[in-house]
Amino acid sequence: MERKTALLRLSDVAAQGGPLLARLWKEARRAKDELTARVLGRDFDERAALLAARYREAGDPFGFDPDTARKAAATCAIFHRLYFRTEVFGIENVPSGRVLLIANHSGQIPIDAAIIGSAMFFDANPPRVARAMVDKWTATLPFVSMFFSRVGQVVGLPENARRLLALDELLLAFPEGVRGIAKPFSRRYELEEFGLGFMRLAIQTDTPIVPVAVIGAEEQYMSLGNLQRAARALNLPVFPLIPQMLLPGGQLPLPTKYRLHFGEPMRFHGDPDDDEAVIADKVWLVRQTIAHLLARGLRERRGVFV
Repeated sequence: MERKTALLRLSDVAAQGGPLLARLWKEARRAKDELTARVLGRDFDERAALLAARYREAGDPFGFDPDTARKAAATCAIFHRLYFRTEVFGIENVPSGRVLLIANHSGQIPIDAAIIGSAMFFDANPPRVARAMVDKWTATLPFVSMFFSRVGQVVGLPENARRLLALDELLLAFPEGVRGIAKPFSRRYELEEFGLGFMRLAIQTDTPIVPVAVIGAEEQYMSLGNLQRAARALNLPVFPLIPQMLLPGGQLPLPTKYRLHFGEPMRFHGDPDDDEAVIADKVWLVRQTIAHLLARGLRERRGVFV
């Protein structure tokens, strides 16, 4: 009798548990959908489809693949929205058509490029693909060079840049080069000298320059310096000394809060083959504009992680 009563009670619990499990499952699905919408945005599919249609119709001479880029964007969104919690200011300053985004470079590894690219996809209207000009040595890396091509990155040769601008693309360049990412933590947000090539390119192609200040990348890794001998031995441009990488989980960047400040477009005219001194004066104006954006952004932020 007692066994029969126990079985009846278990039957009652199971009967009552069915609707409860269904409600829990429904709530779990709703929470998942909300998190997905928070990370990717509710218009992710529309943005991806818009870009895919453009590149499938026109094609791309450098191997850009919309499907690979879509998957990469979904992964980058986790860092853009959740990990670094990026705030974006002035992205409406980026005009349509061909554009040169010129930004400060930092962080030991090019996460800053991925976050700028994420902002152009998730926050710009309409969304755009940022075609970053990468260093020549990346072309020697197996698999990496192919992946870079498929997500829109191009080796930073003048002929490549001119060809993309002729197609009304948006180019992202870091005139500090590897000097920017090799800076020690003690010199964070101090701009290195800019190369002159981007200015000659902008004048030659009549392309507006949009200065971009990246705040947050300078603190994601605390580099104490560059081990030049190790870099030469491994055939790398830099080998930063980062003690935090020796700690468990230290390979991940610190979850600093990123802030991107897009300045107003700048146009320059003249002869792209002018003397270096003439071109350098124009480059100085861009460098100073980025320095001012950095200074203002640093004054306004409440802290490195908030």
